[in-house]
Amino acid sequence: MCIRRMICFLGLVFYVSALSARQMPPPDPYDGIWEGYEGEWRYVSNLLVSLAEEIPAERYSWRPAAGTRSVSEVLTHIAQGNFYLLSVTGPRMPADMEPNDLEKTLVGKPAVIAALKRSLEAVKSAHARLKPGDLERKVRVQGKTVPVEGIYLRIICHDNEHLGQLIAYARSNGVVPPWSQPANVPAHR
Repeated sequence: MCIRRMICFLGLVFYVSALSARQMPPPDPYDGIWEGYEGEWRYVSNLLVSLAEEIPAERYSWRPAAGTRSVSEVLTHIAQGNFYLLSVTGPRMPADMEPNDLEKTLVGKPAVIAALKRSLEAVKSAHARLKPGDLERKVRVQGKTVPVEGIYLRIICHDNEHLGQLIAYARSNGVVPPWSQPANVPAHR
């Protein structure tokens, strides 16, 4: 009886080990593309977070030249910009995101990624709560009267602009964006 239990136990251990060793398929790098605002927001959000996580912590202080933003400062700028632009549409700017020197004072990879994720989720949630007609509502920003839809478009464009900057920063440091790594590159569809 003891041998039978041992064989069952070892079989169970082997089965669980095999399950955990199985690699999950990589996420679809095209998830969200061509799927409207929510899809495009999901797309840029996923790329920003995956790249921020891929860049080593010791490279967060790297900058391409004096007078330019570091990796950490670009990510913080994105988070702060998301909250600021969102505040133009109505939701309050979080107090911890207001300081003018936040790009210099928010340090450390975990804190920067947490702020980035928080800002991305805030934009996603606020956009999901919009009711019919809300996108046409007019708001004032930098001396102009614009529709709320224009603010959301600026948010997504701003994030994509800095995603491109971060891709250049990463590659300058020998970091391949996760979606470009050979195991994650899909065949042309």
